[in-house]
Amino acid sequence: MITNLQTFHCKPEWANRTEKPCLRRSYCVVYNDDTIDWTTYTVLIWQLLLRETPYNDTSGSYTFELDQTEDQNLDSFSGDTQSNGSLESALSVDLDQEKGLEMRKWVLSGILSSEETYLSHLEALLIPMKPLRAVATTSQPMLTVQQIETIFFKVPELYEIHKEFYDALLPRVQDWSQNQCVGDLFQKLASQLGVYRAFVDNYKVAVETADKCCQANAQFAQISESLKVKSTKDCKDQSAKYSLETLLYKPVDRVTRSTLVLHDLLKHTPSSHPDLPLLQDALRISQNFLSSVNEEITPRRQSMTIKKGEHRQLLRDRFMVELVEGSRKLRHVFLFTDLLLCTKLKKQALGKGQQYDCKWYIPLADLTFQTLEDCESTPIPLVQDEEIDAMKIKISQIKNDIQREKRTTKAPKVLERLKKKLSEQESMLLLMSPNIAFRVANRNGKGFTFLISSDYERAEWREIIREQQKKCFKSFSLTSLELQMLTNSCVKLQTVHTVPMTMSKEDDESSGLYGFLNVIVHSASGLKQSLNLYCSLEVDSFGYFVNKAKTRVHRDSTEPNWNEEFEIELEGSQTLRLLCYEKCGTKSKLGKEDAELTERIIAKGQIKLDPQTLQNKDWQRTVIAMNGIEVKLSMKFTSREFSLKRMPSRKQSGVFGVKINVVTKRERSKVPLIVRQCVEEIERRGMEEVGIYRVSGVATDIQSLKAAFDTNNKDVSLMMSDMDVNAIAGTLKLYFRELPEPLFTDELYPNFAGGIALSDSVAKESCMLNLLLSLPEPNLVTFLFILDHLKRIAENESINKMSLHNLATVFGPTLLRPSEKDRKSNSSQPISMNDCWSLEVMAQVQVLLYFLQLESIPTPDSKRQSLLFSTEV
Repeated sequence: MITNLQTFHCKPEWANRTEKPCLRRSYCVVYNDDTIDWTTYTVLIWQLLLRETPYNDTSGSYTFELDQTEDQNLDSFSGDTQSNGSLESALSVDLDQEKGLEMRKWVLSGILSSEETYLSHLEALLIPMKPLRAVATTSQPMLTVQQIETIFFKVPELYEIHKEFYDALLPRVQDWSQNQCVGDLFQKLASQLGVYRAFVDNYKVAVETADKCCQANAQFAQISESLKVKSTKDCKDQSAKYSLETLLYKPVDRVTRSTLVLHDLLKHTPSSHPDLPLLQDALRISQNFLSSVNEEITPRRQSMTIKKGEHRQLLRDRFMVELVEGSRKLRHVFLFTDLLLCTKLKKQALGKGQQYDCKWYIPLADLTFQTLEDCESTPIPLVQDEEIDAMKIKISQIKNDIQREKRTTKAPKVLERLKKKLSEQESMLLLMSPNIAFRVANRNGKGFTFLISSDYERAEWREIIREQQKKCFKSFSLTSLELQMLTNSCVKLQTVHTVPMTMSKEDDESSGLYGFLNVIVHSASGLKQSLNLYCSLEVDSFGYFVNKAKTRVHRDSTEPNWNEEFEIELEGSQTLRLLCYEKCGTKSKLGKEDAELTERIIAKGQIKLDPQTLQNKDWQRTVIAMNGIEVKLSMKFTSREFSLKRMPSRKQSGVFGVKINVVTKRERSKVPLIVRQCVEEIERRGMEEVGIYRVSGVATDIQSLKAAFDTNNKDVSLMMSDMDVNAIAGTLKLYFRELPEPLFTDELYPNFAGGIALSDSVAKESCMLNLLLSLPEPNLVTFLFILDHLKRIAENESINKMSLHNLATVFGPTLLRPSEKDRKSNSSQPISMNDCWSLEVMAQVQVLLYFLQLESIPTPDSKRQSLLFSTEV
């Protein structure tokens, strides 16, 4: 958690000297806040040390000592390093050798300063407690003994615990050596967290009691609004004053961050150091404690005082896209208990913290949801799929560069530049991806439109706002000062600090699942009336959610049984969402604010895709409970490593897993019968099916069709006529995916991948067409047959929502992905499998898209005659 990190004022002596610097083995670290994120703190320190010019800022203080007494220790930073050009490179080498033990000292120095500040806060609470107790038994008490005990409950004990910890840690840090142990102190501190348990349990009562006492006694109110905190030796502010409520919150805030320093100490503690098991035990104790109290603490951390006795609590905050005069704008949206606030994150000046600009706010009592009927129709500017994929390619490439840089040079500046580029690309992807409108309006009817990536998220925002509106009865206006204070508070209250992209998770190449997830939607129970019900499945990819499958509509039932299986491709996915829709015949059944929809969400839920659980190849049964409705599911995951293998069929008499030339020769046809029949059925009744080829068909139907084609069942046409068209589309995709060799052949695939990367358009066209015409005749003819079919599908894009690019995304890997034996030759590349695969898939999509976008494909006269009859059986 990144909180109010004080900025530093630092001007080391060597910044103004020409001779080489010398770092002393002991450092004095000073900062003015006890809620520092230690990882950020240590990174900032190293950045300061590596800067060629001194870092300046007057908003905080930081000092460290430099000396010339040990110049011999830095000989490696002299002229010998000129070949690699900078002090930074030499320091990075030194960091690799000693950073753990050095950083331990730095972190511990910071902890000491933090403890000193925290003790001054606790002492400020104890100062008024003593005189209040003294007069409590007199004839004119300010507070009763019971009130004093309630308000200051466990504060003396907390002070004694941390004073003992500070007094024991200080001499050990001052007498520092590489073998110095501190783990026993942290273990003892963790064992005393029970005192915090008692404090947290009493916290709400303590604040309420203090508030009542302030209202009843003006003198106590005056005291509690201006408690003086004794300045520490490193703090220049001699007149720091805090309210009683603020100081009472300090222990609550501190205990929620108790694991942060332990994480950092462990990170910089060698495995052979005797502190390691002690710190691990302290971390275990702290984590167990926090898991028991976090649910109670979190709401308090996310609240702020409006007026005495009233609290404005943050319910949620998200990065969202606002549509402003036809343009997409990235916003940070905060939903409080009484208002919705839309802000823009200001560009950060050097050395300054985050700041927000308020764009607008709406009190929840005045907020309404708009529909297309209620507002002027503002068209949503759609971003071309090619642009979205280009961003994904860049993200994957930058991710590869980061991993490669970490394995080789490890230069901090290079890594920071790459991470900045990654953040920019992810922000752009977030800005351009969502297309589902979420409209709100104020009491004057002025509307605001957000764009959201999934129906699930839109329903979530509506539900939480509606629920909160039941408690909000009065409208209000904020003064400019109140609005400024509210906006400023967002920096501390925010729970989302970065653009929510799965790709940006540092040092976590395995985050999310890559492969195929088979999901069986069994049944639903708990419905109170008969409905026409169907379920939709969403998974996340590149940080936003995409609809992947939907069941058939089960009509007029309180206990629908679907038992439908779907195969869903996962790309770094971490969450599966399920939405239950009521299929409504007319709009009249819907509420006014949902009148634009023909389906109504009646329940929704989600589950985390746990890699450890799903790595088991057996089916995993689960139940998603939502709004009193339970939906039963079964799931089975196949990793990309296994799912991408093209396996030849042992049964050569069938069609699946059999080489295409063998099938066409046996059938005496130019195009396999399975391809012709599936295409004919899809063109007969699936041209206007929304998401055709993208939406998964029922897996059991697909397997039935596969078996029918493999056994040459004469009734296969009759079977298809009774099946959902998505199952037929799924069967066709499965056929191409299970070919032992791709349609574009293993031999020519590398050439296609190279040809599509050519920058000269004339050279590209010549190369790609020559390669295409080099394919074996059954492969070429089948491809041209499929190509014409996909173009006809795209002609109905306005209805079926399948553009040429969408079709290329679905079919590209299916038609081009090389067999496993061909893929092994690239396994030595020093990049993660997931990112390598992402780049490869993008290239496959681009190859197919190139041919889809060509108006015509000229063929030599020698082949033209055979192509004229290419579809004849």
